[in-house]
Amino acid sequence: MIEKLKANLNSIHQRIEMAASKSGRTAAEIKLVGVTKYVDAETTQNLFEAGCADLGESRPQVLWDKSAALTGMPIRWHMIGHLQRNKVKRTVDCCELIHSVDSERLMLAIDQAGQALQKTAHVLIEINVSGETAKHGFNESEVEVILAKVESFKHIQVDGLMCMAGLRGDLNSARQEFAALKEIQMKFQSDVASNVNLKHLSMGMSGDFETAIEEGATLVRVGSLLFEGL
Repeated sequence: MIEKLKANLNSIHQRIEMAASKSGRTAAEIKLVGVTKYVDAETTQNLFEAGCADLGESRPQVLWDKSAALTGMPIRWHMIGHLQRNKVKRTVDCCELIHSVDSERLMLAIDQAGQALQKTAHVLIEINVSGETAKHGFNESEVEVILAKVESFKHIQVDGLMCMAGLRGDLNSARQEFAALKEIQMKFQSDVASNVNLKHLSMGMSGDFETAIEEGATLVRVGSLLFEGL
């Protein structure tokens, strides 16, 4: 299994390199987050051993269970799905980066958890660039207000922005939405609080990560491609 995972990883990294080159960037600017939400802890461990140290989960309970099962391995865990406030503390405790901060109340809960755990929680602000009601995230009109409030949270570091492509599923629409997130980053990156650094854009999944890279992604969340042929 590990050899097949290595081959899949290599293929994805080659595609990342080509997409980066196409847009005048280098592959070193992009981090692959391997999404392990559909595989068990053993396969997750194999993926890490194949060379993918940044792993993403969309369900807090699964994240907790896997991080506990794989204790001692230098895995950098990412929370990429919707996070409820009653699941914040355990998530902050085991997570490298929370991609999906979609409300001020969630941000407050994360700040309180960081205080209790005596650590700084690193997060991304989720933006609903598609405007679809089924999607989580702040509207573009809310970005300035929420970024201004971040300074009041002493145990949070905002490292960037995140989005999900719309449900339409075509690459042209996804490209427009990724470009919109990049525009928001550029608009606010020089006028933010001291604990805000909009260096990262988390966008793009298995079906559109190359398009996301071309539009400025620094974090791509790839799952199904990693496990093809297993």
